[in-house]
Amino acid sequence: MTTRSGPHNAITDVPGVLVGHHQRTEAGWMCGTTVVLPPEGTVGGVDQRGGAPGTRETDLLVPENLVSTVDAVCLSGGSAFGLAAADGVMRWLDERNRGFPVGPGPEHVVPIVPAAVIFDLPRGDWGNRPDATFGYAACEAAAGGPVAQGSVGAGAGARAGSLRGGVGTASECVESADGTRLTVGALAVVNAAGEVVRPGTGEPYAAEYGLDGEFGVSRWPGRAGEFTATEGTRLNTTIGVVAVDAALSKAECRRLAVAAQDGIALAARPAHTMFDGDTVFALATGATELPRAEGPIGDAGAAMVLDGLCSAAARVFARAMVHGLLAASSAPGLPSYAEVWPEAFGDG
Repeated sequence: MTTRSGPHNAITDVPGVLVGHHQRTEAGWMCGTTVVLPPEGTVGGVDQRGGAPGTRETDLLVPENLVSTVDAVCLSGGSAFGLAAADGVMRWLDERNRGFPVGPGPEHVVPIVPAAVIFDLPRGDWGNRPDATFGYAACEAAAGGPVAQGSVGAGAGARAGSLRGGVGTASECVESADGTRLTVGALAVVNAAGEVVRPGTGEPYAAEYGLDGEFGVSRWPGRAGEFTATEGTRLNTTIGVVAVDAALSKAECRRLAVAAQDGIALAARPAHTMFDGDTVFALATGATELPRAEGPIGDAGAAMVLDGLCSAAARVFARAMVHGLLAASSAPGLPSYAEVWPEAFGDG
């Protein structure tokens, strides 16, 4: 397969996928919500690792269960409290009669909104965390094209090891040997308990997966960082979404999510700890059918394309994590990458 990034290097390069952020960062606040809105009929899957998950509607996405399609994915700060943001997403979708049909009228639907949260409660005043208004506002802000990155949306209060974390996104255009062309995109909320930078050099662990100078770095520092990180809890979690414009089953979506989790392991060390609740959702919009064949080898052609998509998902998710780290801004007692290593951007 040959690869390159999409026009916006974002999950929105997958046609029909929209992203919206809402956050509050004034005094006493440092949290937010990010919503990924796929086209109607999008099939979903999920993979959850780590010992401290905060999730909603993940069992529904198990391949043997009833519902296959997803109307939105809600990613939020606020730990388990932040799952309330998904209520606002459901209300927004309900107002548009979008959801799983349960009755005769167009309004008789139940929106399917899987959700996951990060632990960022110490960043602001206790009690200041996302609620349903955050989810609704993020839906209102959802758009295609370039996606805001860094300390926005669900990444407003994120911490990546000893540094400020944030939201990052990336994409990869994939062309298989049979000429099938697909786009894989990822959006990650980087809030890992593990470190995401090599301690002796300042180079992000996943920097080697960058395409065509995408990280905007003139040179990696080559030195250890000098900073004092805030003390406190190591209850963290990296969450996100990987999307593709292929027609996949729920089981194939789960396989895509499993592969994207490898991207977390490429970018954060250690990953999937007892103090992380790492969760990745997968979305398949169904725009392009995979090559399927009957006969002794069955769907071997489709399996080969899916395998290529899974490899891309790991790379794209890792690259999205690097973007989230590099785009983050500093917070009191929690430095950003750019503050510690300004020379990476030609400022030191």
